[in-house]
Amino acid sequence: MCHDCGSPSRRSFARFLAAGAGLTVLSACTPDAPVAVPSSSAALSPAAPSPAGGSALPGATPDAATVGQSPDVPSPAPPPSAALARQFSLSDPASQWVIVNKHRPLAPADYAPADLVRPAVAISASGEAALLNSTTAAAAESMFAAAARDGVAMVLGSGYRSYGTQVTTYNGYVAARGQADADTASARPGHSEHQTGWAFDIGDGGGACSFQPCFADQPAAVWAKANAYRFGFVVRYPWMLHPVTGYYYEPWHLRYVGVEAATDMTNRGIGTLEEYFGLEAAPAYL
Repeated sequence: MCHDCGSPSRRSFARFLAAGAGLTVLSACTPDAPVAVPSSSAALSPAAPSPAGGSALPGATPDAATVGQSPDVPSPAPPPSAALARQFSLSDPASQWVIVNKHRPLAPADYAPADLVRPAVAISASGEAALLNSTTAAAAESMFAAAARDGVAMVLGSGYRSYGTQVTTYNGYVAARGQADADTASARPGHSEHQTGWAFDIGDGGGACSFQPCFADQPAAVWAKANAYRFGFVVRYPWMLHPVTGYYYEPWHLRYVGVEAATDMTNRGIGTLEEYFGLEAAPAYL
């Protein structure tokens, strides 16, 4: 799927944000302290479960009332290929297909993976942020090694984020800026893919454009966009699909869904997990 066709360039978008044009962007990958987040480094925050938090299966379709609710929200894509259908739960946090967004919070909210490990890759994070679940860690090791063979430096910038860490961070933002403004800078506790261990943020090793739109032009991001699917990863928040995901473009945020699903999405040009699994768009908290 072409995320730049018919849209301003990423640099233009970055200049637009940096110019203070009044667009507030929510951030899925926020710092660990309640400090002001420059608009040029922000992007919309993570999600909440479907109304009942029930188990949605691949191929499920959104309610009629939510389809086409905004001209900016794409119609749902066809469900996964028949060979992949109904392999994994979309609501179980331990499932590689779990969908976490502003309409689908984790259940339980304080979920913690039982198999967190530190992957054998270059890591700039410390403590819990250096951890991933074991499946994601193994896939990351393979991907980072392949990038290195192609001459691309890649580092793990932020991995697991516990519920407790999210509470501390979010409450700090609320105390400093009020809840409405906090929701533009920090994910609500229990609404972050980082808590599942299935997602992480990458950097280029030198810190260039970290967590900023310009990172999309760095070798690590360019390589990941073209190759991550071969290791089971997708760029979770693609360019110009924030009306679906609830996040502006985050070229650094990778999500493990398995090689089959990631390849199927790539081959079929489907940009978001919401579209892939036929779920409603989640641009804002319910």
